[in-house]
Amino acid sequence: MTTLSSSHGALSDRKGRIAVRSRLRPASLVWLALAAVLLVLVLAPISQLVIVSFTHPDTGAFTFQNYVEAYGRPRHVAALVNSLKMGAGTVALALLFAVPIAWACARTDMPCRAFARLAMLGAFITPPYLGAVGWILLAGPNAGWINRLWHGLTGATEPIVNIFSFWGLVLVMASSTFFLIFVFATTAFEMINSEMEDAANILGAGTLKTAVKITFPLVMPAILGGALLTFLISIALFGVPALISIPARYPVVVMQLAEFFGYPLQVEVAAAYSIPLLLITVALLGLQRLILARRAYWAVSGKGGERRLVRLGYWRWPMLAYVLIVAAITLVLPLSVLILAAFSKVWTAGLAPGNLTLRNFTYVLFEHSTSRRALAASIGLGAIAATAGVLLALGVAYVVQRRLLPGAGALAFLCLAPFVIPGIVLAIGFYAAYALPPLALYGTYTLLALALITRFLPIAFSASAAGIRSIHPEMEDAVLILGGGRLTAVANVVAPLLKRTLAGAWLLIFVPAAQELSTAVFLVGPTTRVVSVVLLDMSEEGRMELLAALGAVLLVIIVAVVALGLRMMGRDFMLRREL
Repeated sequence: MTTLSSSHGALSDRKGRIAVRSRLRPASLVWLALAAVLLVLVLAPISQLVIVSFTHPDTGAFTFQNYVEAYGRPRHVAALVNSLKMGAGTVALALLFAVPIAWACARTDMPCRAFARLAMLGAFITPPYLGAVGWILLAGPNAGWINRLWHGLTGATEPIVNIFSFWGLVLVMASSTFFLIFVFATTAFEMINSEMEDAANILGAGTLKTAVKITFPLVMPAILGGALLTFLISIALFGVPALISIPARYPVVVMQLAEFFGYPLQVEVAAAYSIPLLLITVALLGLQRLILARRAYWAVSGKGGERRLVRLGYWRWPMLAYVLIVAAITLVLPLSVLILAAFSKVWTAGLAPGNLTLRNFTYVLFEHSTSRRALAASIGLGAIAATAGVLLALGVAYVVQRRLLPGAGALAFLCLAPFVIPGIVLAIGFYAAYALPPLALYGTYTLLALALITRFLPIAFSASAAGIRSIHPEMEDAVLILGGGRLTAVANVVAPLLKRTLAGAWLLIFVPAAQELSTAVFLVGPTTRVVSVVLLDMSEEGRMELLAALGAVLLVIIVAVVALGLRMMGRDFMLRREL
């Protein structure tokens, strides 16, 4: 009996030593390191944000005074209410822009569908603040080209349009964010087979009634998801309100937060003021889940039904006209006037003789050292954020999908958490956690890179997780049987199979990261600048021609990178071949 007990104890000790050694393998240490990185990037800033919001700025004691200061003044509360109104208006207009075009591109025989998708992609690539500048040049109440033309034709003294208004703010914001709803809705429309629509047609429903009663309800989850994301982005964008809401005298949350970051610096009050944005986000997510839980949605059956285009007949041309109008409002008009201003000595003179020049480009590219450094920094930070985000997300997604560590679900939550955190709130969290001593990273590109990686990490993680789920583990098991490790399997099997997915995720991160303003404006220092911040400085100085030139250079670089990426991918991540 004693011998058996001793043998059993020895066996248990051996298993324990084997378990410890397995945890100390290089691959296991890498997985643990990835988990630690997530704690640094996501958990620490948000935790510090909450802690700082309850910390007295002088004594460090627990206090509610920061919340009293943040919401004890009517104008602070009014800014929050105004942001919610603006977000609601933006979502309504973005839905009006995106959903009909998504349906037309994915489900109908409307002509020029490839052009429509290209126009939507152009709206995504164009930085929101450049769109705002274009509309200021077009519809400014005094010098805007539309109003000047109206005054010249009619002799009227009052402007016909005024971009410095609530609806002007909503128009520019919706033009900058409706692409998200378009992508969500297009993907959902393309997954619907024609069986249910055919049944409705057999029972006497026309094209319009079938779309309203059958097709659109089936894509409602995707539309709600896109609408929620659009709302969250719109209330957190900084550039558009900075250019439009201040002249419009329509205070919003982001501008109030910028005031807290002025002199004197009130980080604790800013943290307290930003917490309700997180609560609003959580409430909206809960509302979305409640709405979807009350009704079941099935868009795809297991039978792989046929997907046929809806024949619009005569209505093909009105639908195309609608697409052209939306493309003109969101892309063509503001971009055209911006490019013209970039080549003008004085933007208000337009195409007048002798007004065209290349001087603006010469200045920002060769004479203005801040612009050159900002361009290099923006492109570099975009590439770093995209590359690091994809690598980190791939590793974490592999750990989560193959359950290589206990608590894998918690890692997935940390990767997706930045999705529901407004960028401006995340920036304040990073400031509270890492900007001050002992790390003292304020004003460094390191802090800005960490914040950008964190903000766009959910994009890469979602793509990586979906791709890994589609790969059967047997392929990785073959590597393990042949003596390779998990890292070898990821590098030689998983990553090559997901190269298109990862390339698409890289582009989807690079584009917004290279033009990011909402995060950068709170984290850059006197010696660190990115293009978005330099453009904001130029707008405050009234140097619209130089602003347009520098913005055009950034846009050309982004377009070139995207075009190169799409060429390497074989086909792009958003455009589709004609059905």
